[in-house]
Amino acid sequence: MATHHTKMLIIGSGPAGYSAAIYGARAMLEPIVVQGLQPGGQLTITTDVENYPGFRDVVQGPWLMEEMQAQAEHVGTRMMWDTIVDVDLAGGSPFRAVGDSGDEYIADTVVIATGAQAKWLGVPGEQELGGKGVSACATCDGFFFRGKKVVVIGGGNTAVEEALYLTNHSDDVTLIHRRDELRSEKILQERLFASDKITPLWNKTVQRFVAGENGALHHLELVDTVTGETSTLEADGAFVAIGHAPATELFTGKLPMDDGGYLLVEPGTPKTEIPGVFACGDVMDHTYRQAVTAAGTGCMAALDAERFLATLEHAKAEAAE
Repeated sequence: MATHHTKMLIIGSGPAGYSAAIYGARAMLEPIVVQGLQPGGQLTITTDVENYPGFRDVVQGPWLMEEMQAQAEHVGTRMMWDTIVDVDLAGGSPFRAVGDSGDEYIADTVVIATGAQAKWLGVPGEQELGGKGVSACATCDGFFFRGKKVVVIGGGNTAVEEALYLTNHSDDVTLIHRRDELRSEKILQERLFASDKITPLWNKTVQRFVAGENGALHHLELVDTVTGETSTLEADGAFVAIGHAPATELFTGKLPMDDGGYLLVEPGTPKTEIPGVFACGDVMDHTYRQAVTAAGTGCMAALDAERFLATLEHAKAEAAE
């Protein structure tokens, strides 16, 4: 067990955490990144990445995260293979965090980049066909199903938004919902029902995703929630859209959150209600959830952390005079 001191502690990795680290290191803050259970975040389980700026050809998610990590280390970031299990933010800067390893981290600023995970149905074939027709992000993967038959599973805002987005790529979109009415906002429902490209399929749950001979998704096995009748539905792509779960359990009772568990920040900034504590990426963004937006807010968090420290130093200097 050891104690580590840093001007900027970044909890979590991925585009947000690594971008914060790059900017923080270049500002001579000597950041420490505690990488958590999934170093690199959600992109490490994403194969083809076609929408991250700067790459003409498709790149692989794990490779992109390896490059970001290497860049952060190159400019002076220290990576820790640890998971933060407790934080003390109440007393203000400096803050204290404890890792699963037993190590203690003392930090003048904290950047929270713990991310979020898509909620899954937990049915057979779902994980096995991930990247082979089953996805949780239409914005990320819809492009790969141009002119093909796709389905969206869910009934809330996320599902309806995904279905509407997919009409940019497909004329055959089916929305599967376990009830006979949607939970989404009325204006979204109106847009969905007005589209001649979307067919709602009511009172159905997905029991299994089934692969074809080529190893990719071929069809879904469905069960009627009213009659119990089973059926199949062929599809090239299936998008599970039942929400996301931000990784904020660590901060319960310590930082304000919205009803979905996302950390609340000052609008247009990554600033939490505690000065010196910042949140970036999917842990505070339930709207966009893209690698590029996560990276952008990571940059913002590092810049604001630098300004916070400069103000702190100025205040100390004035007090010493």
